[in-house]
Amino acid sequence: DIMLYLCERGHVEGGMVFQLLEDLTDMSTIKDCKDVFGYIESKQDVLGKQELFGRGKLVMLRTCNQLLRRLSKSNDVVFCGRIIMFLAHFFPLSERSALNIKGVFNTSNETKYEKDATDGISVDFNFYQTLWSLQEHFRNPALTTTNPTKWQKFASNLTVVLSTFEAQPLSDADGKHNNLEQEEDAAFNIKYLTSSKLMGLELKDASFRRHILVQCLIFFDYLKAPGKSDKEGPSESMKEEIKSCEERVKNLLEMIPPKGKEFLQSIEHILEREKNWVWWKRDGCPAFEKQPFEKKSGQAGARKRKPRWRLGNKELAQLWKWAELNPDALTDSDRVRMPSVTEYWKPLAEDMDTSAGIEEEYHHKNNRVYCWKGLRFQARQDLEGFSRFCDYGIEGVVPPELLPPDVRAKFNSKPSEKAKRPKREDARGTSAHPKEPQVPRASSGAYLGYHNP
Repeated sequence: DIMLYLCERGHVEGGMVFQLLEDLTDMSTIKDCKDVFGYIESKQDVLGKQELFGRGKLVMLRTCNQLLRRLSKSNDVVFCGRIIMFLAHFFPLSERSALNIKGVFNTSNETKYEKDATDGISVDFNFYQTLWSLQEHFRNPALTTTNPTKWQKFASNLTVVLSTFEAQPLSDADGKHNNLEQEEDAAFNIKYLTSSKLMGLELKDASFRRHILVQCLIFFDYLKAPGKSDKEGPSESMKEEIKSCEERVKNLLEMIPPKGKEFLQSIEHILEREKNWVWWKRDGCPAFEKQPFEKKSGQAGARKRKPRWRLGNKELAQLWKWAELNPDALTDSDRVRMPSVTEYWKPLAEDMDTSAGIEEEYHHKNNRVYCWKGLRFQARQDLEGFSRFCDYGIEGVVPPELLPPDVRAKFNSKPSEKAKRPKREDARGTSAHPKEPQVPRASSGAYLGYHNP
């Protein structure tokens, strides 16, 4: 606290407190380092100030990296996570020291397994070696893809593993037995044990199978990484094998209980978002921070002039600019189209068919707009059919060829109506047909006398 106070007040150099913390962690045990790091976390607001962290950030980074190397990745998982979260809080996302620009793989993470079979093993030892040999390819994918021999070996071994998983599917009881969501004190290990005696139990473990299959998806996703050139990417034959194996892996993940479909969807979503990270690294890891726009200071009291338009605003000016083309658009044949009466009355004819079983309330004849439009079309195209509206209503306007025989017979004219119809026509005849004007005869004296004086 004294050193931090002096650095904050500027009495000593700002990086001295970080140098002191580095020396303190080097000379302390792992148990004491947890207390020291707890103190660092409690003072992170003060240590994060630019006048202090700007001078000691490299020392702080070295301190955390050295502490991570001393910790066990299986026994000190929580402590490692605290250190990584601390670094992520203080350093920006574009910090190049933690980005692995060259894409170097952690080849030191070697999975050791038994090379020789031992007595008393009930599981096929060849399958045991085939399964754990996949970790050699997952550890360094670039070496596998560039060497055709290693790729063939990997493809054959993976086919054997997938066939075994498909031949021995897990039941719902196995999934419930390995459901870690119900266990409050569930432990998650970094690596599984590779003893051949545990092979039978691991094959029945849903979590173990998911780990192997997810590793396969990550491996395939690396081979299909965006931005790779034709020389770096896989060949056409490899692409076909990758596609086939990837479909089998996804089907197996979907069948593993519990919640296989939800688990597969989550993995696919994570891998899809990972592509954005890959693109960002291939573009040189540009910084995410954007500088704010500088506000241009105008003259005091000056009013900004608005742009002037001929017809009030930009939209109206553009509309009237196209005015010469508007009549052509309104009369375009694709836009203006009058259907034939046969096509228009088909829905009503289907309603009138009793075999269709359409209820009365859903008939088109109840739609006034539909009937009104139909009558207008009928009056323009078929005046005789339009005249049937007076005798039979809207259903009588429907062309007879659209109706079934039993319905068509209902609209035939009755004899009594035929007898009454001529009387109506006679009654209307005098008013409907005016008398023709009589032509004067040639013998009319007035007529002849007017033309021959």
